[in-house]
Amino acid sequence: MLNQVRIAAIAVDTQPGKIAENLQKISVWTKKAAAAGAQLVLFQELSLSGFIPNHPTGDHDKWLREALQIGRQIAEPLPGPAVNQLAKIAAEQKVMISAGLFEDAGNVLYNTQVLVDGTGLLGSWRKMHVPMFEMPFYSGGGIPNVVETPLGRIGVNICFDALMPESTRLLAVKNVEIVLFPFAADPPPVSPQGWADWAGIPLKARCAENGVYGIACNYVGKVTCASVSQFFPGGGMMVDPRGQNIANWTAASGEPGMLIGDLSADVLREARAEPEYLYRFRRPELYGSLASIK
Repeated sequence: MLNQVRIAAIAVDTQPGKIAENLQKISVWTKKAAAAGAQLVLFQELSLSGFIPNHPTGDHDKWLREALQIGRQIAEPLPGPAVNQLAKIAAEQKVMISAGLFEDAGNVLYNTQVLVDGTGLLGSWRKMHVPMFEMPFYSGGGIPNVVETPLGRIGVNICFDALMPESTRLLAVKNVEIVLFPFAADPPPVSPQGWADWAGIPLKARCAENGVYGIACNYVGKVTCASVSQFFPGGGMMVDPRGQNIANWTAASGEPGMLIGDLSADVLREARAEPEYLYRFRRPELYGSLASIK
């Protein structure tokens, strides 16, 4: 990992299917982040293609058929036009950018987070654990990769993945140093602090038990699609390898915002040299039964 890494976590109010408008908003906020010295800019889950709301109150069959058609229409292959445009923004601002989209993988779709720089696509991660309301839209992804970058070794867990200890551990066994956690969640009370209270417990645990930095941001604003709307409060958090907050969200509920934080390679090394570094005490030879199916 680079000695010092400055990262921006941004919640931007993007809309489903409005790819050109969403890219424009991402461009504006990336420019702000670059002006603040950020080297990597994280946007929330499905920030590029927009999140399709999934809490209908009317005719469920009619809504589902329409929403599934829209999901298929806005999905793109990797790399595709939207990701290529994202790379152009990264080149203009001389940063790395991570954003999320519906990925068209042929006969199935995935909820995918990408990482790009000015040269193009560096890596992609598919959401592994798909919660109940999202199951109609995309399939669960496979084992996540870790990408070696000039800033450090980077991996991603998307939203619900962060609640499962195995998700971040899959990255840790590949020597990840920085984990990006893009969210689209609206736990009660629907506010940035409500999100932080809900997400903070697993995020701090994932970082402490694996000795990694964690960068998180949550979807923001009202999204509308197929006659259904859903509101996200925004929010963001940065956690160090000891599980301690190093930066907290200040934007108002429902308002786009940005969190800037500095990561230190010295802190990472120190945390991994302490007696409380939990990853060192793993006993994989004991855990085989956890993966057995009976």
